[in-house]
Amino acid sequence: MSTQLLLKSSRRRLLRGILLIPLLVAALLGYAQNQPAQKGASALNAKLVNIEAATNEPFRYAVTLHNGANMQQLFELKAELPTGWQISSRVDGSQVTSINLAAGETREIAIEISATSNAQPKKYIVPFKASSTEQTLSLQLEAVVKGSYGAVLSTPSGRLSEELTAGSHKDIELEVRNTGTLPLSSLSISSQLPSGWEATFSPSQIEKLDGGKKMLVKATLKVPDKTIAGDYNTTFSLTGSNANTQAAFRIFIKTSMLSGWIGILIIALAIAAVYLLIHKYGRR
Repeated sequence: MSTQLLLKSSRRRLLRGILLIPLLVAALLGYAQNQPAQKGASALNAKLVNIEAATNEPFRYAVTLHNGANMQQLFELKAELPTGWQISSRVDGSQVTSINLAAGETREIAIEISATSNAQPKKYIVPFKASSTEQTLSLQLEAVVKGSYGAVLSTPSGRLSEELTAGSHKDIELEVRNTGTLPLSSLSISSQLPSGWEATFSPSQIEKLDGGKKMLVKATLKVPDKTIAGDYNTTFSLTGSNANTQAAFRIFIKTSMLSGWIGILIIALAIAAVYLLIHKYGRR
């Protein structure tokens, strides 16, 4: 009998223990929910931390900020930049300096950093931080300056004006200069001219132009016969994958000698005709 009683007592204790498990689990969950935010639960990450660009191109980073705490947090966004550099942080297209995240919320931040034009080619470390009253999250961004792009379209003398006769053509020497340190490629030259005018270029395409180098291009400009004398504005453009510049020319058109003599002859004939008419009918 004593053995049976012991077995029954053990079964009752086991059953009571099993029934208490859900209560213990609920109690533990309630305790965890009432605990303060734990530092280190949030995260600040970037898809790419190392970006390479020229000085006149922005460094763009896609950053993710996660609030792992169980309460809302306001994060202030800051960065330590080299002197003269600029940064902007955008969330959903709007520029921000801070971001408010609910508990467990994650938001993407688009960061754009611009270097100065005289930044030396090398790797720069940019510490980026998201700070709240509870914690500070840090991220080391790397901006690798590879050089600079730059182009100028002009003439060897710098003169941007020419004189042509109506109905004639003229060769204009253009100078394409790479003012940056990086090579320019796939360059093309085009023009914006008055109606009826024509321009051809030799060469019209430049495959590659190294940093600090220049190249001469011959532009042949043709003007129609009946172009009225006066000043005209024309534009030559240089475009490429990393270049976009223009040169505005002032073109003065004068009438040809033949046109002038024809005009004088027409005037003389008109005067002679009037004289003959007066002489003939003036006697009557």
